Amino acid sequence: MKKIYFASDQHFGAPTPELSLPREKKFVGWLDEVKEDAEAIFLLGDLFDFWFEYKTVVPKGFVRILGKLAELRDSGIPIYFFVGNHDLWMNDYFETELNIPVYHDNKEFTFNGKTFLIGHGDGKGPGDKGYKRMKKVFTNPFSKWLFRWLHPDVGVSLAQYLSVKNKLISGNEDVKFLGEENEWLVLYAKRKLETKHYNYFIFGHRHLPMIIPVGEDAKYVNLGDWIGYFTYGVFDGETFELKKFEK
Repeated sequence: MKKIYFASDQHFGAPTPELSLPREKKFVGWLDEVKEDAEAIFLLGDLFDFWFEYKTVVPKGFVRILGKLAELRDSGIPIYFFVGNHDLWMNDYFETELNIPVYHDNKEFTFNGKTFLIGHGDGKGPGDKGYKRMKKVFTNPFSKWLFRWLHPDVGVSLAQYLSVKNKLISGNEDVKFLGEENEWLVLYAKRKLETKHYNYFIFGHRHLPMIIPVGEDAKYVNLGDWIGYFTYGVFDGETFELKKFEK
C-alpha cells in the first residue's frame, strides 16, 4: 500500500508573518515530497496560530499552504483536518473551498487492519484544567457570536496578540516532557484501552515527538511540531515511524 502521513502544530503566522514564511515554504516542500506516495494526509490541528471564519472573511495570508492543499486534493489525495486549540474556530471553509473534511474531536480509522484513534489531543485526559475551562468559553456559541461582531482588523489582531502572549493559549509552558507516568495523553490512551483496543493513538498539541507503548500492541504517538522539530509521522501499512523533514 501507499503511505499515510501525519503532521501537526505548524502554527503558521507566529510569531510574525515574516518569521513564519520560511517554515511555510518548508512545509510546502514536505507536501510536495509526500504527495508522490501518499495514500492520505492527516493534519492534526494548529496549522495556523490563529484562525477564525467570519461569514464572508477568513484571515489574510497562507496562500502557499492553501494553494498546495488544494492542488493535492484536486489530484485525488485525501486530506483530513482536525482542529486544534489555535484553530478551533474553523467552520466549513476547508470543506467548501478545498474539499477537506474537518473534525472537531477524535475519530477512529482503520488502515490495513490496524486501528487508529486520531485527534489534536487538547483537553484530553487528566490535567490541562485551565485550558479545558478556557475551551468551554471559546467554543460557546454566544462567545463566537460576540467575537464575530468585532471588525476583522480588530478581532484578528487581538486574537493573534493573545495567541502569542497568553501562556494559557500559547501553551509555551507545556512544552516539556512530564515522564510517562504523568503525560496526560499517555494516561488518556491507557484509559481508552480499558474499553476498546487501538493499535495507535496519534495526537499533536504537546509539541514533543514521541512514541510510547501504552499496552499490548498499542502505542501513543505525539507528532512533535513544525517550529523546532519539523517532525511527521508515516504509516507504511505495517509500522509507524516518526521522521524529521531535513530539507
